[in-house]
Amino acid sequence: MQRFRPQVAARLAELAPVLLDQLDAMTDRMLDVLQRTEPAYRELLGHSEQEMRTSARGNLERGMRMLLGAASGNGLSSRRDAREVGRRRASQGVPLEAVLRAYRLGGQVTWEALLRVARSGNHEHDTLLLEVAGSVWRTNDAECAAVAEGYREEQRRLAGVDDGARQHVLDGLLDGRGGDPAFVRTASELLAVPLEGRLLAVVALPGPDGRPAIDLPHATLLKRGVRSVWGTRSGAQVGIVALGRKSGFEVMSWLQSAASGPVGVSAVVDGAAEAGAAYRMAETAARTLPAGTRRVVSIDERLPEALMSNSPEISSRLVGQSLGGLLELPADEQDVLLGTLAAFLAADGSPTRAADELYCHRNTVMHRLRRIESVTGRKVTDQRSRLLWQLALLGTDHGPPAQRSA
Repeated sequence: MQRFRPQVAARLAELAPVLLDQLDAMTDRMLDVLQRTEPAYRELLGHSEQEMRTSARGNLERGMRMLLGAASGNGLSSRRDAREVGRRRASQGVPLEAVLRAYRLGGQVTWEALLRVARSGNHEHDTLLLEVAGSVWRTNDAECAAVAEGYREEQRRLAGVDDGARQHVLDGLLDGRGGDPAFVRTASELLAVPLEGRLLAVVALPGPDGRPAIDLPHATLLKRGVRSVWGTRSGAQVGIVALGRKSGFEVMSWLQSAASGPVGVSAVVDGAAEAGAAYRMAETAARTLPAGTRRVVSIDERLPEALMSNSPEISSRLVGQSLGGLLELPADEQDVLLGTLAAFLAADGSPTRAADELYCHRNTVMHRLRRIESVTGRKVTDQRSRLLWQLALLGTDHGPPAQRSA
């Protein structure tokens, strides 16, 4: 960037504090225009407003500091930052033309703010600033070129990563290679997914028609500014998600909107070394859901079910020992009594609330509970019996009402 004449540099130095105070208002102005005029950015703002606001404000601030730095002879290039923005927008699927228009809008907003703060100081015709105009637009043109360069670099990189390479990297993570720093660096660079921070594993079992349970999960998350890598294992979709500053609950809500089958999510883990453990947690959570269920659950929501599903021999014995003769009754009576027991336990042992849930009289519930006691040899007032019954019902089709409808 050019050096300004001493008079111009002095005027810019005078305006600098006021101009920098306008950053938030300038950011609001820029996002408002993008919201109204650019469909691609309107979608991004709907999903990742904070990321967009942070990016826009940072770009505006860097441009202003370059301008003010040139006035003092200390101007610094922001081409590296512009290239990174180009790469990020390419990965998010924003058209290059829209990205360049957004950058040119930033130059316009900067120039308008400079004129506004100059005029507020009773300098209606501040001819010194005419020398600055050319520098503003030359800087903006250079940054647009850097944005385009970064955008095309990312396009070439994405085109060069085929499905086989992506699956190979994912398999390595799931098989425990995340503890190898060299592998992690290569994988992060190849996939453009940060693997050193907070990660989440997702396993989606096929839907009823055998198709993938989540439609375009990578795109669904990328629109929200979340990077991930996806592949298949044992017939299921498997993903490793780099959370960044997002929460696991946010990711689950976004996946729920796209899910058409059972989906399990791990606890949040720290770094690629724990990716294998995260995968096992997510797979277990997914397999606790009934086939055909359109639901996303975390392992922490399904811990009792996970324990039962991971120990089939113990699960079978627990069901037999806890429910006993109930399972030997005629099907109609068995169904009624198991449903009553589930409602009673879900109501924290309240026959009245269980009756409300079952749409019957409280005395009917009491009669059925006495029948359950006589058949199983256990008392409904015994806390250990209730615990065993709750676990045993997880191994039948008579879980609590909320679980049955999920």
